[in-house]
Amino acid sequence: MTTEHDQDIATLRAFNRLYTSRLGLLDAAYDGSPFTLSEARILYELANRTDPMAADIARALRLDPAQVSRTVKRFQERGLVAVRESPAHGRHQLLSLTEEGGRAFATLEASTRMAVGRLLESLSPFQRSRLLAAAVSISDAFEGTEPEVRLRNLRTGDLGLVAARQAILYSSEYGWNGDYEALAARILADFHQAFDPRKDDAWIAEVSGRMVGSIFLVRGEEPGVAKLRLLYVEPDARGMGVGQRLVTTCIARARALGYERLELWTVTALTAACRLYRRAGFVMTGETPNHRFGHDLVDQIWSLRLTP
Repeated sequence: MTTEHDQDIATLRAFNRLYTSRLGLLDAAYDGSPFTLSEARILYELANRTDPMAADIARALRLDPAQVSRTVKRFQERGLVAVRESPAHGRHQLLSLTEEGGRAFATLEASTRMAVGRLLESLSPFQRSRLLAAAVSISDAFEGTEPEVRLRNLRTGDLGLVAARQAILYSSEYGWNGDYEALAARILADFHQAFDPRKDDAWIAEVSGRMVGSIFLVRGEEPGVAKLRLLYVEPDARGMGVGQRLVTTCIARARALGYERLELWTVTALTAACRLYRRAGFVMTGETPNHRFGHDLVDQIWSLRLTP
């Protein structure tokens, strides 16, 4: 494997092999029933839809319409499915389960629930929790809409999470040592102890209930000056407009609180953040070489005038 994309493909294929093996999806008969997996899925659709057509089931399952038609015909021959013409369109055939078909589905459903239940019971509570959370995430990835970025105010536990995530990310991406974590923790502790809603604010960015970024508005030492602090965005949320939303929200709040100027400190290594500040109207007002977090860096001060 030479690229991250190749590794992603291998990971998903490995999951697919494990999943199909553990659930017995490759068995000729599904869960010991007289049905194959595709037949079982078609039977499920018939049981959970009102008068569907074969084409409806084919679209829902992404199966070849001819395959669905052949399966429905076999179900008819076994007395599991009844077919009638649509009152609205004589050429359309509506499908429904017979009493025998209903009993067959009930037996299959009970068997499937039992098999999945046994699988879950074989796992420890920690494994089970991880499996179910992953199942929800996979369903959302395939069927959910584009995740929405939501900004909220702080909740208990957020300060520790922000310090931890930033320290982990900057260590991973830039090799920074624990000095940055200590700095972030001090900034957050000071913010909490001195918080004044008339002068300070903070936002957590969330996607699907998960924290993916943060920003803090803190009053400065000079009258009329506020500071933008601790902006960050999780790697997999970059490109979704999270950073821009956070910065725009912070600027708007600083104006609403009557600040005349908004300042921030950063380093040149954080190039994406610097581009974001420049687009928002900040101007870089000073640079100073420094040794921080185990590296030789260049500090920068950026400033944005909030009043005409």
